[in-house]
Amino acid sequence: MSAISDIGDKTGAALAASVKWAAGIIDPPLRWLQKKAGFNGMAAFFLAPNMLIFGIFILVPMVINFAYSMTGGGALFLPDRVFVGGDQYGRLLTCSDYSRPITCTEDQFWIAVRNTAIFVVVQVGLMIVLALTTALVLNKSLRARSFWRAVFFFPVLLSPVVVGLIWRWILQRQGLLNYILFQFGIEPTVWLTDRFWAFVAAVGVSIWAHMGFYALILLAGLQAIPKDLYEAAEMDGTRPARVFWRITLPLLGPNLLVVLVLALIRAVQIFDEVFVLTGGGPGTSTLFITQYIYEIGFASVLRNPGLAAAASILMGAVLVVLTLIQLGVGRRKDPKEAAK
Repeated sequence: MSAISDIGDKTGAALAASVKWAAGIIDPPLRWLQKKAGFNGMAAFFLAPNMLIFGIFILVPMVINFAYSMTGGGALFLPDRVFVGGDQYGRLLTCSDYSRPITCTEDQFWIAVRNTAIFVVVQVGLMIVLALTTALVLNKSLRARSFWRAVFFFPVLLSPVVVGLIWRWILQRQGLLNYILFQFGIEPTVWLTDRFWAFVAAVGVSIWAHMGFYALILLAGLQAIPKDLYEAAEMDGTRPARVFWRITLPLLGPNLLVVLVLALIRAVQIFDEVFVLTGGGPGTSTLFITQYIYEIGFASVLRNPGLAAAASILMGAVLVVLTLIQLGVGRRKDPKEAAK
């Protein structure tokens, strides 16, 4: 044990010496830079690498994507494409009756929009209710509480592709779920080849995969609420339902807003697990906007990168508008913001 302890002490001393040596080299130029640039200049200096990466991998692709949306043809490289102005946007938005995708020039796009809108409303609504319920349960004094928290968070650690493969194995005709139902004398159901059940499966799998993340955010909000408020309510004999509506829910508002914004963005961008699970089928029952963009831009024989770029920009614009509306509503409900 003494030999192991000596090795550990020597290793720690060597690491400390290395850090001190590196700090001694870096410190003089940083001190000189701080004198020349000042506090704001140093902040810009440390932010510069992150902003450079953000510009290269986010801003530049956004500009290129917008340029693609103004071009036509099947060529992949931008210099080989033909400038068509806003024709791609006009093609996407041309409809005789927006409630009937078949009347639209790009009917697949509007089918994907309709499916995505229904998916977002159902999935986000159920996600928030289930995540809040889970957080409330996990916030109580349960036996093995840490274990249950880890169980609910575990699916978040899985790759979306792995999630899709697991649930396709469970839900396929010869899968685990039908085997269990058969043991109870229930006829097997074609979960992934029926339009209704395939959509339900897409919603359920997405909730299972991501609910733990949102429950964790809400759990953090619940733990930040002062216990004194609950003790005072208990002393006054306030009913639990009234405590929830008058204390818990209002104080959890900022966390709920964060969850709503993140869940909405993720739901609109749903792709990986549903693509692996159903491939957008049967038919177009689980075709969502992101899959439409992928297929029209890359996978289709008659690919059109300009049309895919235009669809992605429209989707991004809708997300920005929805997010701003939600943040505006959240600020109005915030007493501090209202006071300003």
